Amino acid sequence: MTRTTARLSVTVAAAAAPLLLLPWAAGSAQAHGAPTDPVSRVYACSPEGDAAARRSAACRAAVAANGAPFTAWDNLRVAGVNGRDRQVIPDGRLCSGNLPAYRGLDLARTDWPATRLTPGARLTMTYASTIAHSGTFRLYLTRPGYDPAKPLRWSDLPARPLATVTDPPLTNGAYHITATLPKDRTGRQMLYTVWQNSSTPDTYYSCCDVVFPKAGEGATAAGTPAARSTTPAAPSAGRATAAAGKPVSGAAAPPSAKGAAHSPAGSTPVAGATRSGSGPAAPAIAGGAAAVLVLAGGAALALRLRRR
Repeated sequence: MTRTTARLSVTVAAAAAPLLLLPWAAGSAQAHGAPTDPVSRVYACSPEGDAAARRSAACRAAVAANGAPFTAWDNLRVAGVNGRDRQVIPDGRLCSGNLPAYRGLDLARTDWPATRLTPGARLTMTYASTIAHSGTFRLYLTRPGYDPAKPLRWSDLPARPLATVTDPPLTNGAYHITATLPKDRTGRQMLYTVWQNSSTPDTYYSCCDVVFPKAGEGATAAGTPAARSTTPAAPSAGRATAAAGKPVSGAAAPPSAKGAAHSPAGSTPVAGATRSGSGPAAPAIAGGAAAVLVLAGGAALALRLRRR
């Protein structure tokens, strides 16, 4: 190899390395997230959701309608909404954010994996996220009389949110959002979350199916009000169990929660890295690193040939 060829190889490698890194660096800087407790439809039916939830009839139907699994469970986002949610997202498309890649989430069914809640109790939502970003969370709970057998409409939600939280800290890979639940809800309801980023142009939408006890039913075995009668378990613990010790279908474990202790509010903190080396972002980053290593090796080889 001539000195000119060796010099050209080094120059090309040095110039190409930053170009290869740019797409992965840009992708990893975006905010991603979804509720894991109460479990959202997109997470419950994702490959990282609870096995029982993934096998449920509702999740199987959602994946079939979708035409693909919900691998990117943390990427249900719409750009440029700027608070105009009710104008941009049409009725019947609230759970998917009107995104074709998530259309299976809009199926009107009464058997979606759900989390049991207690009327009048204090709820702490665990909203898993891969990176900290500023923004405002708005939580809505469907009105009394909501019919889960019909597509979710904006008229099913009150005008004022149940809770509004701006810039909560990202702790152990998740945001924790508290709210006081109303006392007059019974049966199946929908907890709808809007996360409007202020540091990006994106707004995230999520549907969490929840169940309140009917009149005469006890919320907990001891009769003490609690935000939920189920606690999502770490992957090694298996399915979530109710206060009375009975398994609840569809309860899902937050991602990468191995070894995490339950918080006093009943939420399981999510480990620092939501993906733990899996999911859409990790392979891209790993691929970028591998490409750089190859280029670096090529540059070193060219330098050695040059010295000959």
